[in-house]
Amino acid sequence: MAEPASDTLLSVEALEAGYGEVQVLWGLSLKARRGKLTAIVGANGAGKTTTLRAVAGTLSPWGGRVMLDGEDVTRVPSHVKAARGLALVPEGRYSPRSERSIDTRLDQVFKLFPRLAERRRQRAGTLSGGEQQMVAIARGLMSDPQILIIDELSLGLAPVVVYQLLATLKQLKEAGLTLLLVEQNVHLALAVSDYAYVVAEGRIFTEGLPAELTAKPEIRRAYLGL
Repeated sequence: MAEPASDTLLSVEALEAGYGEVQVLWGLSLKARRGKLTAIVGANGAGKTTTLRAVAGTLSPWGGRVMLDGEDVTRVPSHVKAARGLALVPEGRYSPRSERSIDTRLDQVFKLFPRLAERRRQRAGTLSGGEQQMVAIARGLMSDPQILIIDELSLGLAPVVVYQLLATLKQLKEAGLTLLLVEQNVHLALAVSDYAYVVAEGRIFTEGLPAELTAKPEIRRAYLGL
């Protein structure tokens, strides 16, 4: 009998990384559970984007491990990680996972984003900011990922567009997709996530269920303005 799959799809263990001689991440660890939306929040310069780059493979970690579905992918190139089901938005490369079903995936993407179907002949650079974010998410979905990692969903977008995109993320999660959202807007991230990590100075400052984090005085003061 086959062993049941672990509840954890992505595991980051004691990750260390940086640029040149400057260390940014100091033993950072986190997990993303299957079929859940996990958020990484924190201020600018906290290490959120460096974490994504090290996980996705566009930045080589100095230490620690990145495990995807039980497999060590720490030193695996980014395009190979994409082929194994890890998609970072924006993700510009289609993987072998998607070659067999591009038409099907495209139909699904257009159902999620009808506006893109209407503008399918339009150059991406001429789309609105919200539509370009839809394109970025759609490109990630075309690789038929196990986990979709989204960096700063709300950046520069009007609230109404952000709410539309959040509704789409909820649809994807309900369909079984695992999501990792990196977001500076803590209010937004805690409103949609199942579990969240707060990063500060390259370390996990605290973690927990959204309701637990919202109730913590230090989080309320530093990030929620309460």
